[in-house]
Amino acid sequence: MMNPVSGFVLFAFVWFLTLLVVLPLRLKTQGDVGQVVNGTPESAPANLNLKRKMITTTIAAVCIWAVLAYVIISGFVTVQALDDLTHRMVYGAP
Repeated sequence: MMNPVSGFVLFAFVWFLTLLVVLPLRLKTQGDVGQVVNGTPESAPANLNLKRKMITTTIAAVCIWAVLAYVIISGFVTVQALDDLTHRMVYGAP
């Protein structure tokens, strides 16, 4: 079973990882469009469109979180199974 705090922490973790994946998607830099603002590097975004990226991140994170929460709550993967798997990976097959 997963308590609400664990669920929120899992969601926050998934959301931030998803944000790191979504941020560079469809990115056009100031150097790409040829309009570099003084005092900024050419690699700075020309049009970040942050609101759309946040919405995309949230939708994707909810989907990923739902799958992970289902796997955790259903007991499909247990702590004992993960411990056994890592033990076999480190020390070899018994």
